[in-house]
Amino acid sequence: MDREQEEIQFLGFFGILKESHNIISSWRKIFTQITLSLIIPLSFIYLGTRYYNKISNILSSELTSYILFKIGYLIFFIILALLSTSAVVYTIACIYTAKGLTFKKVMSVVPKVWKRLMVTFIWSFVIIFVYNFVSFFILFLGLLLLGNVVGIVFGVLFTIIYLTGIVYVTMIWHLASVVSVLEESYGLNAMSKSQILIKGKMGVSIAVFVLLGLCLIGIQIMFEHFVVDGDVLGKRIGFGIICLILLSILMVFGLVAQTVIYFVCKSYHHENIDKSSLSDHLGGYLGEYVPLKTKDVQLEHFQV
Repeated sequence: MDREQEEIQFLGFFGILKESHNIISSWRKIFTQITLSLIIPLSFIYLGTRYYNKISNILSSELTSYILFKIGYLIFFIILALLSTSAVVYTIACIYTAKGLTFKKVMSVVPKVWKRLMVTFIWSFVIIFVYNFVSFFILFLGLLLLGNVVGIVFGVLFTIIYLTGIVYVTMIWHLASVVSVLEESYGLNAMSKSQILIKGKMGVSIAVFVLLGLCLIGIQIMFEHFVVDGDVLGKRIGFGIICLILLSILMVFGLVAQTVIYFVCKSYHHENIDKSSLSDHLGGYLGEYVPLKTKDVQLEHFQV
């Protein structure tokens, strides 16, 4: 984050990708440590679950064991995902404020940041659940009441609108995760702030999000084809390792990119991020200062 803050707002699609790459390259050691300790286990659980689902469908019909596995998977996946987000966002914020940074310090902060992220995640989950429930109810009702031809047209149009909405909500959630770490707000307040921040940078944010999503789908297809459905053991192991590495890189890059988007959005809205106040806010996770009042750590506007 060597750019002047006023310049960050002008970063476009390729600029955000380049900035994310530069941050990871410049701080390769700390991001490698985070990847080895958090991201790789997260990627392993994600890919391992897809393989288990395939095997369990073939070899087992016991519903109880499957449900217990899914619950255990969900708990571990959420914990690792939130810990990874905490570590990466905190690391980039420390880089931005030129604050002393070590892997040990990052890992000591992560559990404290994780609690704030959990609240934001729960509210995001509730919102997405309600959104899906209402959407599928409307879709079911529409298909039930409309004729065949009109129903098909309605279904296609509704699917497009639904996917647009779910992408938007997901972007708000990811940006709210960054807000939860770098500001005092979390939960619904963080969701509200991220909704305001994303305005004006919606197009570039969607483009980055879609690109990362397509890369994820590509890795999933590769894993399904060469590992889950593969027949040669050596080939399956080799592609399994490749998919694990690619997914880990993608997850780290995605977390860095969403943090860069946060700074881009703040700059676009002419909100000056005071490095001293932000540094104090980050230090608060380590007990380095008495927590400031909201108005003291609030990111203030600067004049262009």
